[in-house]
Amino acid sequence: MQSDIIQWFPGHMAKTRRLIAENLKEVDIIVEILDARIPYSSKNPEIAKIIGDKPCLTVLNKASIADKSTTKKWIEFYKSHNKYAISVDCISGEGFSQLAQAVRDIMSDKLKRYEEKGMGGRKIKAMFVGIPNVGKSSLINKLCGAKKAKVENRPGVTLNKQWIPTTVGLDLMDMPGVLWPKFEEKRVGENLAITGAIKDAILDVEYIAVLLCERLKKIAPEQLMTRYKIKKEELDACEMNHEIFELIGRKRGFLISGGEVNYERTANTLLEEYRNAKIGNISLESPEDINA
Repeated sequence: MQSDIIQWFPGHMAKTRRLIAENLKEVDIIVEILDARIPYSSKNPEIAKIIGDKPCLTVLNKASIADKSTTKKWIEFYKSHNKYAISVDCISGEGFSQLAQAVRDIMSDKLKRYEEKGMGGRKIKAMFVGIPNVGKSSLINKLCGAKKAKVENRPGVTLNKQWIPTTVGLDLMDMPGVLWPKFEEKRVGENLAITGAIKDAILDVEYIAVLLCERLKKIAPEQLMTRYKIKKEELDACEMNHEIFELIGRKRGFLISGGEVNYERTANTLLEEYRNAKIGNISLESPEDINA
């Protein structure tokens, strides 16, 4: 698969950009949800252009399946750039209680003005934005204490804006997940494909799985070897990333007639196990990688 295959722009995503711009005046704050494993790659560069100087909270979601030390580096990175950021996980509940308070902290001046005008009970209106499959709907449901937003572990489920009340003093406007027209950096598109932000159906999953092997050998070799029962000398002997991929297939017994590796099964298993943290809590990028 060539990298330009993942330069795409479905029509509903163009619609989402318009929805965000048209509804900015209706909200007090933007809450941008990122994938804690790939905060840089999962940040849509067009969102900042659209929202301008509107207050914004960055939420690194899926924190429980990311590397904790790397996530801490990202939080410090945002803080050093005068950005508000927290890490949460809507499944484990990790950091969840911080979200509403962080919104109130950012909006403190405006809330004070409301109180002075006798509008102290007014709810804060927040627009939730993010690329597909960062767990936005699951996070919203956690805030609501009920299933209000559609949730599936695949991109492109939320297709229209939704107003959703919560139990924490916020009214949420949920926007569909939106990517951007072209990934200027090849690595960004690759990371989005590995984590499932782009539908597998339009990708060569074998190519993406081999990319993941490259990342894991560099970032988390011990976890890779442990999960697939690979010896260090076996991993060291793999000069090409595709050899690691084939080795995993053989270790798992994913073979077809003639003793050849079943590439499709190996690729799907490898991606599924990374995405569900069965290999380990592994982040694919850190702040140090941004200008590398």
